[in-house]
Amino acid sequence: MSITSHRKAEVIKEFQTKEDDTGSPEVQVAVLTERIINLTEHLKTHAKDHHSRRGLLLMVGQRRRLLNYTKRKSEERYKVLVDRLGLRR
Repeated sequence: MSITSHRKAEVIKEFQTKEDDTGSPEVQVAVLTERIINLTEHLKTHAKDHHSRRGLLLMVGQRRRLLNYTKRKSEERYKVLVDRLGLRR
């Protein structure tokens, strides 16, 4: 369901904007996307797990807010991030 610390470190390394960057919107959105993908797979097999479904919806909302923030600050960074993650917006 959640991502391993090794996988999280890989995602952070891939999306960081500078050395030791773990808090930029790009990194946060990438980590949330990885968690959302894992939780979606979990919910395919456990359809009645409504507590996890609520958590998924909260994560999707948080990712949406971070993407809106990124778009407000820099349209170019937003477009690059959406393309790299393969999101539909």
